[in-house]
Amino acid sequence: MVRTPLTPEERERGERLGRLLRETRGDRSMAEIAARAGISPETLRKIETGRAPTPAFFTVAALAGVLGLSMDVLVERCAPDPSIAA
Repeated sequence: MVRTPLTPEERERGERLGRLLRETRGDRSMAEIAARAGISPETLRKIETGRAPTPAFFTVAALAGVLGLSMDVLVERCAPDPSIAA
């Protein structure tokens, strides 16, 4: 399967998601959060660093649940800024 290259906006959204997850995780270990979300620490590392900018919905939902983030806050913080829309 050939994957369509990501747009700059998709990459930026992935970076915002990663920053939000890192900030929310705080001092908790990556291994602890990943285990509680049912994913590998490497997957969480890739998401947090923007190397996996489009993780599966259920992965994001599991992380949000473990971190106590509402999906509304997640969308609000990760969606593109409408003031810079073309």
